[in-house]
Amino acid sequence: MSIQPAVQFFDQSRARLRNRLFHALLAAGGLVVLAGLYAVYLMEHHGHIITGMNNQIVWGIPHVFAIFLIVAASGVLNVASIGSVFGKAAYKARAPLAGLLSIAMLAGGLTVLMLDLGRPDRIIVAATNYNITSVFAWNVLLYSGMFALVFVYLWTMMERRMNPLSKAAGFAVFAWRFILTTGTGLIFAFLVARQAYASAVLPPLFIVISFAWGMAVFLIAQAIIYAWNGKALAPEIMQRMKNLLGVFVMGTLYLVAAYHLTNLYFAHQSGFERFILAEGGIYPQLFWWGYVLLGNILPLLLIYLPGQGKTKSVIAASLLVIFGGFALLYVFIIGGQAYPLNIFPGYQVSSSFGDGQVAAYHPSLYEFLLGFGGLGIAFLIAAVSARALDFMPHDQPHSAD
Repeated sequence: MSIQPAVQFFDQSRARLRNRLFHALLAAGGLVVLAGLYAVYLMEHHGHIITGMNNQIVWGIPHVFAIFLIVAASGVLNVASIGSVFGKAAYKARAPLAGLLSIAMLAGGLTVLMLDLGRPDRIIVAATNYNITSVFAWNVLLYSGMFALVFVYLWTMMERRMNPLSKAAGFAVFAWRFILTTGTGLIFAFLVARQAYASAVLPPLFIVISFAWGMAVFLIAQAIIYAWNGKALAPEIMQRMKNLLGVFVMGTLYLVAAYHLTNLYFAHQSGFERFILAEGGIYPQLFWWGYVLLGNILPLLLIYLPGQGKTKSVIAASLLVIFGGFALLYVFIIGGQAYPLNIFPGYQVSSSFGDGQVAAYHPSLYEFLLGFGGLGIAFLIAAVSARALDFMPHDQPHSAD
């Protein structure tokens, strides 16, 4: 008779501790967001002169964070698509969580993108004077459409009366996220003024890297929500998902290799490829050590080596894939701008404006604060929503004990 009150007291104490931890995490996330907003205020007040960006490198660290969040927001929906479109029950149970993560990351990424424009108030001009020939204008519609479709998709899954429409909504989201990620790739593919871009390989590359980054983010979020609720993921489901992550990582590595090999085939791109892969200082270092080794080879070893593939190694692999994604975007976005424009092929160009010279870039603290502020927004949306609504996958997971 004396055991039951002790068990109840222990459960109540654990619940209070978890409640305090949750509020502490929310407070930490809120402080990160406030730090990002303070950085925005300083950049608006003093101008972008206080950042590392300049006339040559106009997309800095904030764009690395923003593009990662937007691309991963599309890729994380791959989990939902496998369930709704292809009828896999294990993935269908995870579709609501995938939809939540997509909305959270898309909101965080677009916030960073908007606040890094220098004049975010001028978005009103873009909204009231729509330029149908601009790929940036296309993406405004694509991002808005993604928000709307994912909200409808979540509604059809979480409202019993709307369940019959869930498959149709899943198909719509499946198609739209392909179009959205293609549009993100086209921003760079249509940018002929930079030798790093203007490649037809970029749209499919962005689609495949979205799969890898989205799956990595989902595996980490899923592990957190299971641990928070004292559950453990069934081994067979973890086996499927870690193998899928491995396939996506290999596909990403293949297309990145195809992109650089295609550039190497053209003589006018050889200088840029030497810069990115061998002679560009920080850029080849980040590419080979950050992206190829830590972001691809090591995760594949953690996934496929005998004795690996357990939850901890899969989470470690997912974290490394995310780190590799940031390294790749830094090389691609910033390295692509740092390389001098080849305005007059066959001639050496120099001027007081720095023509023909590699542009220097040293990211400032304000840029990092803005980028992490976007991550903080995504975290707050996901955490509060997961607490308020039921986003826990219901596939009868085993007890963690």
